[in-house]
Amino acid sequence: MITFATISFLGLPLLAILLLNVVSKKTGGAISISVGYVVAIIQMIAAVVCMALLWMHGKDFIEFSLFWDMNATLGAAKLSVDLFSLVVLFCIGMVSLASLLTAKKTIGEKTLNYTNLLMVIMLGMNGIAVVTDLFSLYVFLEITGIASFVLIALLNDKRGLEGAFKYLVMSAIASALILGSFALIFTQTGSLVYGDVAKALADWRNAQYAPLLIVGFVMFIAGFSIKAGIAPFHGWLPDAYQSAPASVSVLLGGIVTKMAGVYALIRVLNSVFVAMPMINNTLLILGLISIVFGAVAACGQKDFKRILAYSSISQIGYIILGVASGSLLGFVGAMLHFFNHATFKTTLFVNSAAVEMQTGTTDIDQLGGLQARMPVTAVSSILAFLSMAGIPPLAGFWSKLLIIIAVWQSVSAVGGGIALAASIFTAAYFLILQRKVFFGPLEDHLTEVTEAKGTISLAAVLLSIVTVAFGVLFPVILNFLHLQGIL
Repeated sequence: MITFATISFLGLPLLAILLLNVVSKKTGGAISISVGYVVAIIQMIAAVVCMALLWMHGKDFIEFSLFWDMNATLGAAKLSVDLFSLVVLFCIGMVSLASLLTAKKTIGEKTLNYTNLLMVIMLGMNGIAVVTDLFSLYVFLEITGIASFVLIALLNDKRGLEGAFKYLVMSAIASALILGSFALIFTQTGSLVYGDVAKALADWRNAQYAPLLIVGFVMFIAGFSIKAGIAPFHGWLPDAYQSAPASVSVLLGGIVTKMAGVYALIRVLNSVFVAMPMINNTLLILGLISIVFGAVAACGQKDFKRILAYSSISQIGYIILGVASGSLLGFVGAMLHFFNHATFKTTLFVNSAAVEMQTGTTDIDQLGGLQARMPVTAVSSILAFLSMAGIPPLAGFWSKLLIIIAVWQSVSAVGGGIALAASIFTAAYFLILQRKVFFGPLEDHLTEVTEAKGTISLAAVLLSIVTVAFGVLFPVILNFLHLQGIL
């Protein structure tokens, strides 16, 4: 079982690409989506199995190379998973499955190309989750970024090419900053392995850092802030999300940006730059700016996808804020909000795809009254937005609550108050979008619109069930985390 779980994260995407490209193009196109389903579902199962293995063996982490060794010591292998990385591996599988369900109805004749690129992105994101050194992290970041660029431009239309170009330029700048920061860190510490760099930095904690190392810290924060779409480094994100094909927007908004930017930032922050006030304070400020800016900017948008894009900037700010608080409670809150954001934001991008497919537009001024014609889409949107706004008992309420409490206790009441007040703007753009798209009288040109049946509706329903179930059962989960000594 351990070998099966290991292969599923890095081996299965490669096997899927091989399978889809050794058969004829016609056969590959016919089976590509189904193969993608299998890979995504197996990854979700494998992540849950690995969580159970951690719990059964009383381990905080498991390190491995080709095969896992339950008795391995820290630094004994090249790859590693802990509870947080397994949560994000589950999210990768879940969002990839939702993207595939959306692609089945929207991607047209590009299914083979789309699935191949999705497998590459899954490989890249899985690698980000399990590597234990900075250079390998950079390699998998580039795999994810290049595949994302191609996916945005998959349909070869003008809007997609423009969005892909902006993504490519900003991603190249971010990659240069990240690689430069890693180079400077290597020159000062002599290693790129997480544990070795953390030890070297710990030895200098009470001394003055070398100027080159401080420059490296600045480049590190700037590079990953661009990758994550944190304000004010967010310029590429709204255009990329809006211009990408529907199923690609689901993937980008649901998981890719968080893995390439947020998760990588959190992993390095907690594995390498442990308890460094200069970095935590900088990220705290950036998190608060993102929360407020993203929420306010979303209120002024006229396109369904752009509203969700600016909303992502705001919600990513909450995740960064939880980690920057420097407390265990904040980290757990950030981990849970990572999962919740992957769930409710994927739901909303699936729903934007459904609206676009059925009406031909995502311009909210041209929509209205769709609740009567598209009830599944309307209800799932309401649940997702309520979770995002932090309304109990939905899942988003609990993760936001933990983050705000952590900031309030560990940093300042002002920071916690700003994060709490920003939820008002979240509710505002939620009401604007729901009123203009789903509520009110049905527009005359929409009288023939029907619900997006099939796999798109299935994705929305399944994700909504996760949002509701996770929120209702959260007290049980919290108690389990407490009994395990995690919280």
